[in-house]
Amino acid sequence: MTKFFATSDNPFGHRLEDLLAEIQCELVRRSNKIVSDKRREARQVMENNIEILGMLTRCIKLAEDSTRAVNSIGPSGDGPRIGDA
Repeated sequence: MTKFFATSDNPFGHRLEDLLAEIQCELVRRSNKIVSDKRREARQVMENNIEILGMLTRCIKLAEDSTRAVNSIGPSGDGPRIGDA
């Protein structure tokens, strides 16, 4: 059974893109706390965060694309729409 994702066994789970977007928002909140810190270490963390945010944006777009592909099959039934049960 999956811990995070919505499935027939876990109807209260999340979509991947929603989890990634929440992580992205948290990273923005944390970055806002260090944006005015001019120390080298803070700049390094900020640069890393900016790169990670870009990667998360790409991952969110891919996850949304996958959701559209699965949803195009039709509504979920008793089993998975793609893959093995």
